[in-house]
Amino acid sequence: MPPTASDSDLDRSCREMALQARSASYQLAALDAEIKNNWLLTSADRLVEATDVILTANEQDLASAPGYGLTDAMVDRLKLDPPRIEAIALGLREISALNDPVGEVIEGFTRPGGLRIEKKRVPLGVVFFIYESRPNVTADAAAICVKSGNAVILRGGKEAIHSSQAIVNVLSDCAKECKLPQHAVQLVPTIDRAAVGHFLSMSDLIDVTIPRGGEGLIRRVASEARMPVIKHYDGNCHVYVDESANIAMAADIIENAKCQRMGVCNACESLLVHEAIAEAALPAISQRLRENGIEMRADDRAAAIVPDALPATEKDWSAEYLGPTISIAVVASLQAAAEHINRYGSHHTDAIVTSKIRNADQFTTLVDSSAVMVNASTRFNDGGVFGLGAEIGISTDKFHARGPCGVKELTTYKYIVRGEGHIRK
Repeated sequence: MPPTASDSDLDRSCREMALQARSASYQLAALDAEIKNNWLLTSADRLVEATDVILTANEQDLASAPGYGLTDAMVDRLKLDPPRIEAIALGLREISALNDPVGEVIEGFTRPGGLRIEKKRVPLGVVFFIYESRPNVTADAAAICVKSGNAVILRGGKEAIHSSQAIVNVLSDCAKECKLPQHAVQLVPTIDRAAVGHFLSMSDLIDVTIPRGGEGLIRRVASEARMPVIKHYDGNCHVYVDESANIAMAADIIENAKCQRMGVCNACESLLVHEAIAEAALPAISQRLRENGIEMRADDRAAAIVPDALPATEKDWSAEYLGPTISIAVVASLQAAAEHINRYGSHHTDAIVTSKIRNADQFTTLVDSSAVMVNASTRFNDGGVFGLGAEIGISTDKFHARGPCGVKELTTYKYIVRGEGHIRK
């Protein structure tokens, strides 16, 4: 079916944005770190100064939230207030303090014939970033892309369109003031979902797409994109309690991993306990979960120890609940725990609680996830916690970027070869 006139107009508009981003990306790649950092620091100050304007825009989004069917947790993520705007500004200042990855020589060597070869870090180019309902992510993504020398096209959710536009207006004004390319940061102005499809087809202008949101959004992007996608689908994260675990430590870690924030991708959704410690550990752990209002769904062996648990089904082992539910299974060995995690998990974040270094090392080797924790909560898989600055997402892919994606993960490399009239014979 040929495109309608309005669809053709939308395609032209999207392509014009992508062309502008491509042009800006070439300028950004050669930009001094000082200019980028000055933009970040100036933007941080201006965002705080524009608090009233941003909050007025945010009120428009909050007023529309009931019509979009947002949950209370989604509305909370959408809401801005002066402390949250201060936190956004702080994030930009922290990113400015990071080492600039662009131009870093990863390795260098001289060949026997005298050719000098360097492997140098360079920006990816143009990033198309799609995300839902969180206006603070607008500033974080813009900051981390520009810091790493990339132009970014932001496609925020309709729920936060006014807040995101107010933030981007500040960033764009500061770009002019700080001599940053005019189109380094652009926000898609329409909430028409068809725009996403147009951008996803532009492999000639967009180097990478990064979706951040629900599984449905990410699967659509992965299916339609004609360029590489950095992504994770879901976060079915596990905590395995080893036979040598300190039970009090295990209870603390599981309570934090599951209950501190339930609607995030690095929250624990599944608990595995070694059979040798299950009788001693599960009563204490289940009591912590019970106190936090967590519904437990258990296999037969765990249910015999936790009588108020509901029977787990096959679907529970791979479920990302994002709420007050957890699956529990008793396993015969560390090997069995790793096999369970690799079969049902999402390769996002998994943890072991153990007092044996050998068991920790075996678990970290066997479990195929982007981050594996030893005696620590799964909630620590985060770019800020890892010292990467604000992250643009967490990847469970194995090529290019894996785990929290910071400024280095938004770069690639090229070889610089220097000779003295060398010719190949």
